[in-house]
Amino acid sequence: MSLNIARSVAFSGLSATSVQISVTSSNISNADTTGYTKKTASQSSSVTNGVGTGVAVTGITSTVDKLLLKSLVGAISDLGSADTTNSYLTSLEKLYGSTSSTDGSSTGTSLANSIAALESALSSLESSPSSASLQSNVVGALDDVASQLRETSSGIQKLRGNADQDIASSIDEVNADLQQIADLNAQIKQTAAAGQSTADLEDQRNTALQDLASKMNISYFTASNGDLQIYTTSGQALVDSSAHAISYTTASSVTASTTYTAGSSTSGFSAITVNGVDITSQIAGGDIGALITLRDETLPAAQSQLDQLAQQLASAMNSVSNGASSVPAPTSLTGTTSVTAGMALAASGTVRIAVTDQSGSLVSYSDLDLSSYSTVGDLVTAVNGISGLSASIDADGHFSITATGSGNGVAINEMTSSVGSTSEGFSEYFGLNDVVTGTSASDIAVDSKILSGTNGLQLATLDSSSPLTVGSTVLSSGSATVINAFYDALTNARTFASTGGLAATTGSLADYASTIVADVASKSSQASTSYTAKETAQSTYANSLSSQSGVNLDEESATLSTLQNKYSAASALIEAINSMYSALLAAVQSA
Repeated sequence: MSLNIARSVAFSGLSATSVQISVTSSNISNADTTGYTKKTASQSSSVTNGVGTGVAVTGITSTVDKLLLKSLVGAISDLGSADTTNSYLTSLEKLYGSTSSTDGSSTGTSLANSIAALESALSSLESSPSSASLQSNVVGALDDVASQLRETSSGIQKLRGNADQDIASSIDEVNADLQQIADLNAQIKQTAAAGQSTADLEDQRNTALQDLASKMNISYFTASNGDLQIYTTSGQALVDSSAHAISYTTASSVTASTTYTAGSSTSGFSAITVNGVDITSQIAGGDIGALITLRDETLPAAQSQLDQLAQQLASAMNSVSNGASSVPAPTSLTGTTSVTAGMALAASGTVRIAVTDQSGSLVSYSDLDLSSYSTVGDLVTAVNGISGLSASIDADGHFSITATGSGNGVAINEMTSSVGSTSEGFSEYFGLNDVVTGTSASDIAVDSKILSGTNGLQLATLDSSSPLTVGSTVLSSGSATVINAFYDALTNARTFASTGGLAATTGSLADYASTIVADVASKSSQASTSYTAKETAQSTYANSLSSQSGVNLDEESATLSTLQNKYSAASALIEAINSMYSALLAAVQSA
């Protein structure tokens, strides 16, 4: 071998070792860089005419197990979903309060505790029915329950609104990831065409892929041209030759009636689209998948349970209050049921409507045979025929009865009346003497006139004996009969329909409140357990991938030491060859 060839071999070895040292140094420096994988400088020997002429670096590559990466991507998507679900259900559970106080006493802040407090207030009033302060306590306790129902309902809708906003934010991040992957696809092809290493660019692309997976479930593959192509699970392209941006518009406001309906253009939650195609139903995993489920299923289910509790509470209280009256009787009664004068009246039995003075003494009255009236308008006419009363259907479509005499009030005894398909009493059907207003948890409230003190709590019953004598006392305060009826309505077993994932059940209002609080707590606990399991699975796959393609600092440090020795040997070889050249040159010059 000539000295020229020897020097060429030495220099190629020195160059190759320099590249390997550079790669190893980069591995050590990026050991903690997210998504970085171990790089290796591949080399091969150079042979000319059967004679070895050195070594050449053929490329810098990293080896990533594609099956492990795919498993990790799936685990990241599952973890993103579990993390979001856990966070939202923890917030939902807090809305419902606790069944016991933080200091360990039996008093808590849940709806069940609030209903129990109302029961206790009624129980106390039963022993002193005429006590104004105890009556006020009952009204306050009822208002507390109604307020808590409204606040919890508002909290649920706020969470739904947050989920809607978070969907939009996550989609913005998804679009950024999609564009980054498309850009990296182009860079990788360009770099590969120039004969340069694409390993670092592929690391960046895999990192963007994993971030994308945390937001939504996807399918992907690497095409023959090196492009990473990404699709929804149903095959809608997100990245092929270019990135396809996802479009979404948040709702301007969110209430219990705000819903998403596939293919609907009505107001509500909009569709998530790509190139005009609705992909909402295709997103079942990742952060966005969890947010869609929470917004459209989990939280509405909680709302439906809360609505049933509110409706049953209103029904329980109003069924009693409509059969009673305050003392003095209110100047006017206005119903809550929407009616028209021409509406057919399906009614039978007798109702007693009376005018009383401030002390509860009779001014006038009439017993109406409801089967005599074909329409609501006929009934209005009949009530107008009672001395001292004026009846009408107000501008809101509600039946209204007013005492025309100064200081007088209106009292009703439902007697044997049966109105409508559910055979409700006269006053209950029209909602004339409701103590609780509203049709759901979002708007349930204690009647404003009772809260303000304009009307008292309905604790008296219009005398049902016949005939009544003008001037006689027909409304007496201080009776525990109505109080006991309120208490029984709260505590007696009622039937609750299946809703929000809960099976049909029977129990008191407090029992049902406890059931829905326990249901939310159970879902929150399950979400926490699922999050822990998904976190463990993701960590396992991440560690496996790191072991396979990550940087081992001990191994890289040992490699660097070996390379340094190789570099020194190559340098010594070059120095020896240079000495030989010098000796040869000196010999030639002296000849």
